[in-house]
Amino acid sequence: MFFFKKITTAWRLFFSGASETLSEDYIGKNAPPKLRAGLYITLLALLLLLVLGWHWSQEPAEFNIQIKSNTGIVIGEATTSTLIRVIDVLLDKPGGYLSNDIMPPGVWMDNQPSWEYGVMIQVRDLSKAMRESFSRSQSQSAEDSDLSMAEPRFNVDHVRWAAPWPEREYREGRNYVASYLERLSDEEAFNAQFYARADNLRYWLGTVEKRLGSLSQRLAASVGQRRINTDLSGSLGARQSTAVPHELMVKTSWWQIDNVFYEARGTSWALVHFLKAVEVDFGDVLAKKNATASLQQIIRELEMTQRPLRSPMIVNGEGFGLLANHSLVMASYISRANAAIIDLRELMSQG
Repeated sequence: MFFFKKITTAWRLFFSGASETLSEDYIGKNAPPKLRAGLYITLLALLLLLVLGWHWSQEPAEFNIQIKSNTGIVIGEATTSTLIRVIDVLLDKPGGYLSNDIMPPGVWMDNQPSWEYGVMIQVRDLSKAMRESFSRSQSQSAEDSDLSMAEPRFNVDHVRWAAPWPEREYREGRNYVASYLERLSDEEAFNAQFYARADNLRYWLGTVEKRLGSLSQRLAASVGQRRINTDLSGSLGARQSTAVPHELMVKTSWWQIDNVFYEARGTSWALVHFLKAVEVDFGDVLAKKNATASLQQIIRELEMTQRPLRSPMIVNGEGFGLLANHSLVMASYISRANAAIIDLRELMSQG
């Protein structure tokens, strides 16, 4: 025991002496002024980058749906103007668009880019629905010229840092949508239309349903679970390319858990605004189907996903363990919203 104490004391004295020598040589009185100034500047720069990264990581707040037309409510104006404003928030929020940043602090951040990706997915889905369904009266009618130019630009790779730059392409797509909105509000022009029909709404809701279903599965897989393979359930005589096991082990990678969580936050944030706009443009259709309350409940469920996160990190305990599981809480709201969308689509298909 005495020998062990002597060894411990010797090591402590050695390291304390070494640390004092290093501090004197690099930041103390004996350090060269230029080296000392360089170290202080480096530490200050790192501190500023950390503060800037924290500021950029703040999620944008919700905004109110606004109708600016002076000639009364124009069908489609709410949905189109909301799409434009969501893109503006995505590109002009503090820090701008971060998903393709290659310089600090943007290159260190992954939660905000995941949020941006969730928003961008919904922008792509809505712009596709507007091009293929909302702006066309029949399956064989011509597509709108502005929307046909806008939709491909939103599909540029969101992490690309070389030409074509996502920010530039998304901005151009936004401008084409704005041009469509301007023609939509022009009573003397008839080449821009927005058809608020039940089948059009059902088309877009079908895409939303699949997106939320996928997200809820990925969120629930944060704890890992064995699932029965139901790929061909209910399909008589159906076949698939390759055989898969009867049971599958599904688990989201530990490195991807927070990314999936913030992707779900971004998706829900965009959907809250789009659904509120849809409530305005498709108000008559929803009222005739007695489905307004159903849509409002979907919005309510998605708004719950935007509650402030009180934890400094995404915690993923084992469901009923000692620690909370943020992914499962998010999956609960997403799943309820998804189930309500399935019911709403059924209402849209009736009578």
